[in-house]
Amino acid sequence: MSSAVVRAVRTRIVALLPSGPDLAALRRDPRRNLLAGLTVAIVALPLALGFGVSSGLGAEAGLATAVVAGALAALFGGSNLQVSGPTGAMTVVLVPIVGRYGPTGVLTVGLLAGVLLVVLAALRAGRCMRYVPAPVVEGFTLGIACVIGLQQVPGALGVPKPAGDKVLVVTWRAVREFAAAPNWTAAGLAVAVAAVMLAGARRRPAVPFSVVAVIAATVVAQVAHLDAARPIGHVPSGLPAPSLSFLDPASLGSLLAPAVAVAALAALESLLSASVADGMTVGQKHDPDRELLGQGLANIAAPLFGGVPATGAIARTAVNVRTGANSRLAALTHAAVLGVIVFTAAPLVARIPLAALAGVLLATAIRMVEVGSLRAMVKATRSDALILVLTAAATLALDLVYAVIIGLAVAGALALGAVARQARFDQVPLDRGDHTAEEHALLAEHIVAYRIDGPLFFAAAHRFLLELTEVADVRVVVLRMSRVSTIDATGALVLKDAVEKLRRRGVLVLASGIRPGQRQVLDSVGALELLCPRGREYASTPEAIRAARDHLETAGVLPAAPVRRTAAEKPAVSGEPAR
Repeated sequence: MSSAVVRAVRTRIVALLPSGPDLAALRRDPRRNLLAGLTVAIVALPLALGFGVSSGLGAEAGLATAVVAGALAALFGGSNLQVSGPTGAMTVVLVPIVGRYGPTGVLTVGLLAGVLLVVLAALRAGRCMRYVPAPVVEGFTLGIACVIGLQQVPGALGVPKPAGDKVLVVTWRAVREFAAAPNWTAAGLAVAVAAVMLAGARRRPAVPFSVVAVIAATVVAQVAHLDAARPIGHVPSGLPAPSLSFLDPASLGSLLAPAVAVAALAALESLLSASVADGMTVGQKHDPDRELLGQGLANIAAPLFGGVPATGAIARTAVNVRTGANSRLAALTHAAVLGVIVFTAAPLVARIPLAALAGVLLATAIRMVEVGSLRAMVKATRSDALILVLTAAATLALDLVYAVIIGLAVAGALALGAVARQARFDQVPLDRGDHTAEEHALLAEHIVAYRIDGPLFFAAAHRFLLELTEVADVRVVVLRMSRVSTIDATGALVLKDAVEKLRRRGVLVLASGIRPGQRQVLDSVGALELLCPRGREYASTPEAIRAARDHLETAGVLPAAPVRRTAAEKPAVSGEPAR
């Protein structure tokens, strides 16, 4: 990479760093934001523990991510309201990576993904989020909710997690193990925690019932000596010293593909979460490129402390907004409170039953599904319903990145089809102009005019070719192109092919109304010289028709037109002088 490119990237990144007004905003409404951050921390604690356990790196990894990544993303991100940390969507991607590359592989993937996110920020890629269709987002969210729920089945049933990297296979094996040796204690705790969360959220949305349910389940398991309810186990008091000991340069090549998947997911989920936060408030608008930078720095730092990759968390961000946060101080407070818990309450956290955390995540998965939004998407159009279903099914059967790619590909194909159907190729009557009825009838016998409406591009061009080459029994074809909205190389080549076929049959093709922006495309493939014989271009259709009539006169098909005198040339009437 040249020094100029390095300087340009460095300049761009420096421009995305927090400025004086960003830091000054931290002092705005401190009491309100401190209370919001405390509330979010209480909600985030069981989620951080649960997602850390689900990822395969342990509860301490989830806490480290929530503290380190949560603080850095809050400080350097592009949203005043975003709360970041371990999420269910990221856990879905990490589980197969842990199975294949182990914990050190996940840490390396997180570091590489962070670097990629910083590069995306420097390239201003954040604005691309606006092109993701709503059905893809809804299908993606539905698929994630299903995967998160299925991932909790082994923990909720109290069985060791079976081998396998496909969530459907793992779930089926866990159910079979439970059927052979039921653990009703674990299942009861998981169901009870999920039920308390779901019922409480309906009646008192402001109360963090996840913490209440987890504390109650832990107390019951300890007092009643429920040995079947396995606890989390040892959780270190404090964060480990930052270290790069996990990094193996020889494995970087094989881990690049998973890192790209993690970076893509982190960018997608974080920008989606920030957009949701903007929609819940008035006057707040995130900077997508700064958000990518913040998530990149967070993911570079989190692995150094043993944390898993992080993203913006929609559920925690929503809680942050609903509790009145209006600056980054709330998200920073959330990370600080979790840091205090890590250093002071690790022994208590270690006693939480795994089944209780599974219940928390089951309830979280259920609450992720917005039935009203899904119903609206399904009722909108068949295309939207198809995109939603395919994206959700791909999320469940394949993985999240492939699901988004499939959803975008199907959405793009359907959109192209819809645009292509808007293209029209219609025959239009000739303008009579100053011709007599007899002359006009004679012209209409030998000249035909067609109007092209809409886009002339690869998805619609071949249909146009078939219709144009079927023209018969005429000497001149006039193409009215003033309403062509866009034309690409394929459309220009198809047009050239059609004109050449007509010329071989002795049919002259003239075009009118070619726009300046379309001339370059037509000229690049050699179509412009065919549409404009002898370099003549016609701004309007009447001009092209007059040229067509001259051609027919020259060919002897039509008699020479009588000379038409203007008013100034006509002789005077009744002795009056000519005007």
